[in-house]
Amino acid sequence: MSAPAVEYGVHAGVAVVTLNEPERMNPLSEAVQAGLLDAIARVHEDRQVRALLLTGNGRGFCVGADLKDFGQRADQPADGESLGTYVGNMMEEKANPIVRGLQTLPVPVVCAVNGAAAGGGFGLALAADVVVAARSAYFYLPFVPALGVVPDMGAMWVAVRAIGRARAAALALTGNRLSAEQAERWGLIWSCVDDDQLMPQAMTLAQQLAALPAHAVGEVRSLLDAAERNTLDEQLDLERARQQELIDGESFREGLSAFRERRKAVFRGR
Repeated sequence: MSAPAVEYGVHAGVAVVTLNEPERMNPLSEAVQAGLLDAIARVHEDRQVRALLLTGNGRGFCVGADLKDFGQRADQPADGESLGTYVGNMMEEKANPIVRGLQTLPVPVVCAVNGAAAGGGFGLALAADVVVAARSAYFYLPFVPALGVVPDMGAMWVAVRAIGRARAAALALTGNRLSAEQAERWGLIWSCVDDDQLMPQAMTLAQQLAALPAHAVGEVRSLLDAAERNTLDEQLDLERARQQELIDGESFREGLSAFRERRKAVFRGR
């Protein structure tokens, strides 16, 4: 029996999702995309899961499109379907739902980038809430200089907001590799760690986030999204409205009790 293209396991409330085509540095093959969609659905269904940790096996996190498959399809179109039509349909049915699925999960998502995050792998990594990268890892957008197409998987949406238009444009147009250390300095990712510390530190972080109040992730995501478009007055009004509702909730009551009792707060359930 062949190994699954995406491995899934749950450890102490953390779902660990691992891309598992290491001999090809984990391209976004049909099997990998199907495996990711299945993993996202499983996290939704399993209310014992409190965080998701995404990573890859081997020396690459994800190199993006399965160009070998694309080449074969270009040479031998199925049922007269152009390669562009095939890719467009695949993005609509799989790739884009993966990004949306990760960003709307009811649990925090940590990505441990263990090697190259290239092409669609760049956007996949940055769909997580928090990204930790090995020191040997790098981020790479070959779309324009190598292939004459545009970045996808939400790469530019995240990059412009994280590092600004100038840097995002240069990454897309030059195809220069961005080291994990530079990505950390620019604020594209949370942290860069020694290779042998990647998974221990990423798991520790995922477990820390798993202990958060269940609704906190969605609340923070909503505030961050709103901050991108709101005026200061609009943001202050939104914060007031959310605090007014949340302070009457179970999580705040537990946090307040823990403060009074000088203990660590314990938040339960999703």
